[in-house]
Amino acid sequence: MIRGRRLDRNPLRRSADRIETTVIVMLLAAFFAGAPFTAHAAADWAYGRSLRVEQAQRATVRQVRAVLLHAATIDAYGTGATVLMAQGRWKAPDGQLRTGDMPVPMGATTGTTVLEWTTADGDLTSPPLQRSQVSNTAGFAGAAAVGFLAVMLAGIGSLTRWALDRRRLAAWDADWLANGPRWTSRRLGPPGR
Repeated sequence: MIRGRRLDRNPLRRSADRIETTVIVMLLAAFFAGAPFTAHAAADWAYGRSLRVEQAQRATVRQVRAVLLHAATIDAYGTGATVLMAQGRWKAPDGQLRTGDMPVPMGATTGTTVLEWTTADGDLTSPPLQRSQVSNTAGFAGAAAVGFLAVMLAGIGSLTRWALDRRRLAAWDADWLANGPRWTSRRLGPPGR
């Protein structure tokens, strides 16, 4: 494949072949030059955005101690995952006692104290983002940006090849119509003549 892509003075290599080779080289150079910058920019943007989300979540949620009123039971959510649930009681930030079902660790019994996250209203919520989640989001964004760059450049290459293939086929048809009758003794026409 590489032999067919050389930029030499081979008389059988058409200008469309040379253009295609040049475009492929330019797209590969653009990918290798742009991928590190694209990954860094996307990861930096995602890290900053996730960090702001983490800080906002930490400012709006509180961790409270909840006392379990009953032993944990298995609650299946239909997703194939099972979660241990128990009814517990906790004090909301406004001082009111709240009661509700909450996920608990394995082996939790009546009277066990567990830490749960609540909103400013005292409703149970999920914990805020962890730093590892923020970092993972940044890494995923960088990888996705490089993948998007590769797909975009491959699309440009495919469109270029499609346009050049149409040009090559049109030139081949014109050459065949001009030179084909000289190469063959067959006459084109209805059979039997």
